[in-house]
Amino acid sequence: MTDTAALPKYLQVSERLARQVTAGLLRAGERLPPEREMAEGLGIAVGTLRKALDQLAAQGMLERVQGSGNYIRKPAQASNIYAFFRLELVAGGGLPTARVLTVERVPKPGDLPAFGTSADGHRIRRVRALDGVPVALEEIWLDGDVAARVTPADLSESLYLFYRERLGLAITRIEDRVGIAPPPGFGAEALALPDPACFVERLSWAVEDHPIEFSRTWVHSDRARYVARS
Repeated sequence: MTDTAALPKYLQVSERLARQVTAGLLRAGERLPPEREMAEGLGIAVGTLRKALDQLAAQGMLERVQGSGNYIRKPAQASNIYAFFRLELVAGGGLPTARVLTVERVPKPGDLPAFGTSADGHRIRRVRALDGVPVALEEIWLDGDVAARVTPADLSESLYLFYRERLGLAITRIEDRVGIAPPPGFGAEALALPDPACFVERLSWAVEDHPIEFSRTWVHSDRARYVARS
């Protein structure tokens, strides 16, 4: 297995806080602890925390009131990196990380829905974790015409961040279908799933009329939940 490139520390902190806001663990109007106290509790430098809070403020999730403190806001539409990531720990939230099992460019099999313009796809198989706890196996198919080559070293823990920063593609729309299915034929050594497992199929669109990505995710339902909020 290969570790994907971790997000910078300030983004890890801002994403963890953003997911706590989305999950309702941090509520609109709630005042955060003083910055030095908060940084000490997170084990990070105050400068790193301030950069994370600046990120949240830019996303409309935080109001910084001079002389009073930092207050949570809940924007109408989340714009953080993991805004489209629907898995949460049973207790809510959780910072997503990933370990790559394999990355291969192969012909698209016939059981996939139509997506992209190439007969080939980059098949990325990963183990997903939340706060370090493995919770899901993923098989992501990126259309072969989007990139000629993809290697494990190219990938960020957030594929949508990789698409945006390395390929110039911003995912703007998704369609999820949730059900149950047997565990896949890969990854059992990394995560033993119940049979059947919670199963999510997703199509993802960028600016084109056709989706550029299809993914399958098998979720360990004792550890995580699929959560969609409106």
